[in-house]
Amino acid sequence: LNRILAMRQPGSSFKPFVYAAAMDTAIEGGARILTPATMVVDEPTTFWYDNKPYEPGNFKHEYYGQVTLRQALAHSMNIATIKVAEMVGYDAVVQFAKKAGLNEDIAPTPAVALGAYDTTPLEIAGAYTVFANQGIYVKPNWISAVRAQNGSMVYQNQAETRQVLDPRVAYLMVNMLEEVAGKTGTSRDGWFAGFTSELLCVVWVGFDDNRELNLEGAHSAAPIWAEFMKRALQYRAYRNAKQFEAPDGIVSVEIDPESGMPATPFCPKTKAEVFIAGTQPVGTCPLHGDRGPGATHVAGWELPAPPQLAQNGAPANPADPRLHQAPAAATAPNGKPDSAHEPDQKPQKRKGFFRRLMDVFK
Repeated sequence: LNRILAMRQPGSSFKPFVYAAAMDTAIEGGARILTPATMVVDEPTTFWYDNKPYEPGNFKHEYYGQVTLRQALAHSMNIATIKVAEMVGYDAVVQFAKKAGLNEDIAPTPAVALGAYDTTPLEIAGAYTVFANQGIYVKPNWISAVRAQNGSMVYQNQAETRQVLDPRVAYLMVNMLEEVAGKTGTSRDGWFAGFTSELLCVVWVGFDDNRELNLEGAHSAAPIWAEFMKRALQYRAYRNAKQFEAPDGIVSVEIDPESGMPATPFCPKTKAEVFIAGTQPVGTCPLHGDRGPGATHVAGWELPAPPQLAQNGAPANPADPRLHQAPAAATAPNGKPDSAHEPDQKPQKRKGFFRRLMDVFK
């Protein structure tokens, strides 16, 4: 069996393509411009498609209420991701996925947001080149060059490339993916896709007979990816990985992650967020604008732990709007299971995952 060409559900490793389509609204336009700071509500939701209900759930049935798109991707929230796809339009998500080289049979349904439609590890690898190469798709190939015994060139592959994303959108995606160290995926199988500026690697783990692996991508494919990258980056061709630089047209704004709006001096938590110039939020955080001095600024995208349920399954505190009971396990519509107040400025370099990765591998 040639497993790199085997059709498999990519699960959450498909989610970056949903968010890329969302970030692309800043360039292509649409009913609504979405940014990493756009808010979406993560809660149990019934989606309707073709007059049929679709009731997926989050992993471990944990829900976080109102979150930013960055947080939704970082925590791989299923419900929030489907809502993002719904805001963008399922057709737009599928159109982008196909431009990035993914399976032509992917359908524009709510389940597409969760990677319910089959693709191959090779297609996923090719599609992720869009993020790593400033929006340029590079078609994977098997042979780079062939030389004769005397060193003369017999064959030189000419890479097939095309511009799929605006470089600014590609940078937003790299910046968002740095929060989560690439992207895991869990369907029947385990996936991990990640890259540096010099090397991209996708790992798939599963059974040939499509049995459930029953192991998350973070515990199956991710360790393999990390070990491979650790060794590969010792080679000269890959060892000089660089920080991904922001292209012209990217600005940074200090925001409050609770509201997604520019922070005030009274916001307890703030974070520098990146935007395509002209799409950054204006105004100030409505949640903490009238609070007195003394609040502490803490950088980070940490979310509070999901609210706990009482032993009988009811909310421990019914007044807490974040408390929800999870719906029953769902199937896809096609019958398949699912698995601030500072002026705008160029974003400063920060030590994201790929830089931390380089530190570990030194």
